[in-house]
Order: sequence, then structure tokens, then C-alpha cells
Amino acid sequence: MTQRAGSTRPVVPLSRRKLMVGGAAAVGFKALGPGSVTAGGLWDSAVQRAGALEQLRALVIAKDGEIVFAEAFRGPALTRAVNVKSVSKTIVAAVTGAAIDRGTVPGITATLGEVAPDLIPTSADPRVAGLTLEHLVTMQAGLERTSGANYGPWVASRNWVTDALSRPFVAEPGRGMLYSTGSFHILGAALSRATGESLLSLTRTWLGQPLGMDVPAWTRDPQGFFLGGNEMAFAPLDLIRFAEMTRLGGTWQDRRVLSKDWLRAAAEPRTRSNFSGLAYGYGWFLGQADRTDYLMARGFGGQVVVVAPERGLSLVITSDPTRPARSDGHFGDLRRLIEHDLLPAARAV
Repeated sequence: MTQRAGSTRPVVPLSRRKLMVGGAAAVGFKALGPGSVTAGGLWDSAVQRAGALEQLRALVIAKDGEIVFAEAFRGPALTRAVNVKSVSKTIVAAVTGAAIDRGTVPGITATLGEVAPDLIPTSADPRVAGLTLEHLVTMQAGLERTSGANYGPWVASRNWVTDALSRPFVAEPGRGMLYSTGSFHILGAALSRATGESLLSLTRTWLGQPLGMDVPAWTRDPQGFFLGGNEMAFAPLDLIRFAEMTRLGGTWQDRRVLSKDWLRAAAEPRTRSNFSGLAYGYGWFLGQADRTDYLMARGFGGQVVVVAPERGLSLVITSDPTRPARSDGHFGDLRRLIEHDLLPAARAV
């Protein structure tokens, strides 16, 4: 047995493990029986590397519909909802897809002026009305960012939507990614206006209920809009269902949750992150490693969801949400874990 760095518990090889997951949490996954894991040493190596990352808290691996590994190395239990930070953006993007699937909004090219004109402040640049849902969900609105150094002043403002939409254009809409939680907050507020339902209600009805995921209430702005793009909380064993639904092309337990058309469009590169270099679709970062493509949701601190359909692989990783995870730090370690260990292990099974 191998000792984890920073842990008093030894790592037991997967071949000698008995995976214990609560019946409710495991619904929709095949039972893990003796001999199910055939990649042995490769999975073991990946698990040991994960456990040695002291900022990482939990890892859930699903392969071809089986949960082959699930453990909270440190921190909250796998069944407890934890803050997934900007993984919330991927969830809001999925809610957008569900709204389009239902015809609640006309389509991804619908403008803010068409969907929610009352959200546009009178002092806003006239171009704001022409911003599309696609501009928002790809963070290519062109407005000055509300993330990074601007995040604190933005959430301290009296009206988050007005503040975000009143910012100057620093780029032409659609001409490049400006990572900004404000874009997703505007998107969530627009969906709420278009449906007459809160973002919380939409997420629970369109994603939570069909997937059997608990969706706790989270932060709201001064006008009562739930924060789009940050601060949602999910249990890792719930979030893996969202990943699996995505891997399966939008279905879960023979129920259609999102259309194939939406997921196909969401996985097409639309822009690129200036920080990680990864391409970006509709709420998903898009990467390629070990001769396969993968989708990634990423949140501050090292909250990660990965889907690699060609490998039959879904992953959920949670980390300490109070500490940064930069490309040259913890996120870089996670990306190496995913690309150099987990994807190759999935290929070997």
C-alpha cells in the first residue's frame, strides 16, 4: 500500500477496493463488480497522483457507465454539496440549451433586446440591445470584464445586471473571449425574464429533476436574480450524473435532458481562453490529449468536470475553493493528471 502525501490513510490499489456508494447516489450507474477494473496499474497510478495533490479534495471516475472510483481524499463527503465556483457557467449554459430546446427563447442568435429588453439600462451603449445569447454564453460580449480585479466592485454594486451592461465595450462582440462572470449573470437573468421563472427553478426543473441531482439555492443579487456563472453547489456524486448525461448525448436513464443538437453545438470551438489556451464552446472548455477530444468545466480553486465521449470517460474533481488554481499551479497539476494519467488509463480499459 502507498501513503498519500498529506494524508494518514494509505492508498489501496483499485484491484483490492470495494467501492461503497449510497444507493440513491449511484442510481443510473452499473454495479461495480469483482474484476470490473482491468486497467489496474494505470488507474492506481492516477489515483495515487490525485491523492498526492494536497489541494484536491475529491475524485469521481466513471467509465462506460460504471463508477470505477469515488473518494473524498479530504474535506466534505461525496454526497455533500460543495461550491463548484465557475463550473456553474457550464450549468447555466446547459439551462440555456434546455430553454432553446423548448422554444422558450428563439435560439442562440436571439438578442438581449428581443429576449429581455427591460434588463437594458437606459444609459447603456446602443449596441447592448444587439448582444446575442451566443455572445453571452461564449463570453464574447465585448463589454469590460466583471471578473478578476473587477469582480469585487461588481458584486458590491447595487444592480449587478445594470453594472455589467453599463460597462464600456473594449472589443467588438464576437471577436474574442473576455472571461467575465457578468456575461453569464446577464444570461441567467435574461432566461429568468423570458420564462418568468428563477434560474434556480429552471435549473431544478430542467436538470436537477431528470438527473436526480439536488440543486441547493445559492447567491442572489440585490434584485433577486440568482448569480449566473458562480457559487452553485453540487455533490460530486450528483455532478457525475450531469457529466454522464453529457457523455451520453443528452439522455439519462432513457430520458431526454438536452438535445443532441445543443450538445453538438456546445462542443464546437467558438473562441479561445487567453489564460489556459483551451478552446471554448457553449460553456465548455475544449481540449485534446492522448489522441482524443475532451470537454471541461472549470471553476476557481480546481473544481473540474471532464467528459471524454470517445473514451467513455466522465470525471468530477473538487478542490479547496478558497485557494487559486492557476495554469502554472494546481490547475496545471490537474490538467496533467487528466491528460497524462486518466485519459490513457481510460484508453487501456
